[in-house]
Amino acid sequence: MTILHLISGGETGGSKNHLISLLQQFSTEEVVLGVMQEGQLSKEAREAGIQTIVFNQTSRYDLSFIKKLVSYIRENQIGIIHTHGPRANFFVYLIKNFVSFRWFTTIHSDPSKDFIKGGVKGKVFTAINMSVIRKIDHFFAVSHRFGEMLEGFGVPSNKISIIYNGISFDEPLMAPVEREDLGLNKDDFIVTMVARYHPIKNHPLAVEAVNRLRNEGVPIQLLAIGDGPERKRLEELKQGKDYIHLTGFRQDIHACLNVSDCLLLTSDSESFPLVLLEAARAKIPVVTTDVGGVHALLPSEDYGFIAPIGDVEQVTNALRKLYTLKVSGAITTIGENLYNHAKESFSLEQLEQDTRKAYKKHS
Repeated sequence: MTILHLISGGETGGSKNHLISLLQQFSTEEVVLGVMQEGQLSKEAREAGIQTIVFNQTSRYDLSFIKKLVSYIRENQIGIIHTHGPRANFFVYLIKNFVSFRWFTTIHSDPSKDFIKGGVKGKVFTAINMSVIRKIDHFFAVSHRFGEMLEGFGVPSNKISIIYNGISFDEPLMAPVEREDLGLNKDDFIVTMVARYHPIKNHPLAVEAVNRLRNEGVPIQLLAIGDGPERKRLEELKQGKDYIHLTGFRQDIHACLNVSDCLLLTSDSESFPLVLLEAARAKIPVVTTDVGGVHALLPSEDYGFIAPIGDVEQVTNALRKLYTLKVSGAITTIGENLYNHAKESFSLEQLEQDTRKAYKKHS
């Protein structure tokens, strides 16, 4: 039985990395990646040896894609379709009564917030999305909190498997770039944020926290790696502040983390942020808002700091504590603690085993 993982194909962040890492653990006879458009995901997937099919949907409203998808499922005897994201969910919902398969999905984000700030269109898409997910056979929730969220939407608990993200802690890290190459001062406190420039990531909160510490005399710099629809707004917030760096999209995330003192995540909603595991692999502590499954990774302040969502005061306090630990030389202990805990509990091997078990049990 072949499993088709279906996703829009335009992803560049955590969901892309999660999917490529997972599918690499399966043989080309077991899984195939289906994308609706060419992009960074399909390119990297092919380079990783993953069987990839591009359906070449001309626009997100191109319904001819449905016929292509149905034909592919029938011709290749697809037994499971595993969707990622509302766009993939919608099209699989449309074909569900015309071809036989088991339907799995991974919940990477809160579906009630996928189209935040989308105006009237966003409200319509949200309503459709919420209706569609109730038709799915089985859900992979990447944290217990997301499992509870699904139950709140009316999904029975027996249709939910809790499977945390995982990464490989064995692959070699990229050689670090020099701080000077990134426009960073050698001795400053470097806080890196790896996230799309999107409202749900709440970059303005990060900027405000950094501004407060700069006003206190802390030599902090913010390295914001990513891109997206909020770039113009962030450029406006950055004006006159040479300690805020908007790098745009970068491939060398590991290298950037290796020259950072900590990772910051200020999102209003997440599932289980893969970038926190990337920070753990780099042995740097994290400050994150209380989203998704972060408590499983950060059970105490010996591993990092969790602030309430939207609470700039608590984010500022946590960054201040880490700066104090950097000055004393104790910050590396937290990074080591985080690395050891993550390597033991959130490995790629564990992710693969849990995924296979769920397929077998619920197919």
